Amino acid sequence: MGNELKQLLVHADATPQFAQRLEFAGRLAALHGAGITALYASPSASEALPVASGIPGLAVKRENTQDTELARARSVFEQLKPAGLRASWAEVHEFPLVPAFAQQALYADLLVLGQHGPGEGWSTLMPADFPETVIALSGRPALVLPYTSAKPGLPGTVVIAWKPGPGAARAVTAALPLLRKAGAVHVLSWGSDPAAAAGEVPNIVSYLKAHGVRAGWQHEAAEPDNLGELLLSRAFDLQADLLVMGCYGHTRAHEWVLGGASRTVLKSMTLPVLMAH
Repeated sequence: MGNELKQLLVHADATPQFAQRLEFAGRLAALHGAGITALYASPSASEALPVASGIPGLAVKRENTQDTELARARSVFEQLKPAGLRASWAEVHEFPLVPAFAQQALYADLLVLGQHGPGEGWSTLMPADFPETVIALSGRPALVLPYTSAKPGLPGTVVIAWKPGPGAARAVTAALPLLRKAGAVHVLSWGSDPAAAAGEVPNIVSYLKAHGVRAGWQHEAAEPDNLGELLLSRAFDLQADLLVMGCYGHTRAHEWVLGGASRTVLKSMTLPVLMAH
């Protein structure tokens, strides 16, 4: 059957959340017979902090810190890498860092990334918009885990935020291996759609059924003032373990700018979110 998970790419860094991401990816890999690559991303101090060359000792201090962080992350990988599965370690040190990471992401079926947590910017030199920018640049779907906690393994209940468009469609397609194994799947749509208002089941439900996924459907007639908050609220009400949605935004001055719903979800998420652009 198509849409199989055969290669996962996990963002490796020196934060405590890396262990969570690796364990989560390990469970998914075991369920789907997939391989895992842990990709450590950290530019050199001279590239990331060019001003350091003019400050005695700063570049050396940062280089020493980076060596310590790399060793810590590698140790976590060696301790937690799933036994019996293909698991490899890789590093990217090019600058700019995010495009270099996104280039490696092209060769994965699914990325496992982390929500930006407080205080992470200096310790890893990763920008706050790292997850969404990697998704946009690589075109690959990503499972983003909250920095607080995430229940590892198979999602029991999944909510799909369905807005007809390429992003949501790609997210649903990428999620099919997880949806087939889920205990319950709920499709949430919204807005002034006459067909939906008349109770006509959207085509996405039929599409899911054709792929062996039975899904319920709920429609919000009004366009919500804050869609991101609505999605998180409905996911909480349904006790969901996973939210599936498109990652929307636009480019401005050569930077990727998130849409309101995606920005809210990535900022306030308390459950894993599978996104695609």
